[in-house]
Amino acid sequence: MLDLKDFEYGELVKYLTGIGEPKYRAKQIFSWLHKGVASYDEMTDISVKTRRRLMEETYVSTLKIREKYVSRLDGTVKYLFELPDGNCIESVVMRYNHGLSICVSTQVGCRMGCRFCASTIGGLYRDLTAGEILNQVIFARKDMGERISNIVLMGIGEPLDNYDNVITFLHNVNNETGLNIGYRHITISTCGIVPEIYRLAGENMPVTLTVSLHAPNDKIRNEIMPVSHKYNISELIEACGTYFAKTGRRISFEYSLIRGVNDSAECARELAGVVKDIHAHVNLIPVNPVEEREYRSITRRGAEEFKKILEENGVNATIRRTLGADISASCGQLRKKVL
Repeated sequence: MLDLKDFEYGELVKYLTGIGEPKYRAKQIFSWLHKGVASYDEMTDISVKTRRRLMEETYVSTLKIREKYVSRLDGTVKYLFELPDGNCIESVVMRYNHGLSICVSTQVGCRMGCRFCASTIGGLYRDLTAGEILNQVIFARKDMGERISNIVLMGIGEPLDNYDNVITFLHNVNNETGLNIGYRHITISTCGIVPEIYRLAGENMPVTLTVSLHAPNDKIRNEIMPVSHKYNISELIEACGTYFAKTGRRISFEYSLIRGVNDSAECARELAGVVKDIHAHVNLIPVNPVEEREYRSITRRGAEEFKKILEENGVNATIRRTLGADISASCGQLRKKVL
């Protein structure tokens, strides 16, 4: 059985015309799928005969909201979605002045092994399909009854480790017949899979690239991010420079401040030297404590001092605003708790 949400629009046209349907049928069905219908019976402008034919080979995928939490602090909404096979993933909807942003997962679990991250505990179970990534946006939007205008691929999983499904998702969510979310309103976060950064740079879709750097040198990064053993910081920075040159989109580096590991004044000065030549932005994140890990966060004052050193050395930096602190809004915490 085929999930039609896994098809790009052109593939849907090809499939439907291949079974004798007119080309315009693809536009009708694509629109219905992105409205969050639960079955073909809800597609009221499609003939019963066509619906029955589709049910022989395809299905309309959905997600079940297993748990939902709403922050009393800032209105952040956290979803634990259950997939048809029983696996669970997390999505977070955040409210900003410019509208709603959703952080979606791209895999069930993660194999990248970053030492400070809850999502990777237990490893990778499987990739999400393009339709399963899309469904997080569709069903969060449907549940909240509001338009979601921005997407961040920064939930459970490494997006560039599920490259083909992520690209299909991006094409579909951008399509004007569906949710019509512009590429410039989409951010992809990666721990630094260098070949796929080059590949993404050639896709002609100007999404924002955020790179989880978290260390100013290879010695520290090797200790906390296994991916660094394969792609060192020099290679990563070169790939980021190419991405910026091809897309015109400024790179943002995520830097989780871990007490006693990467938070010294020396680290701040070294980090500035690494990133300033590509005119990147650094997003400082006081690390979220994970029960199974020994890492602890620094104080707000410590983060401010780190930020000041970066700025004194010509690097634009911000300290990430904490959202949903009362609902375990950080990646992987809720799924891990339920499991």
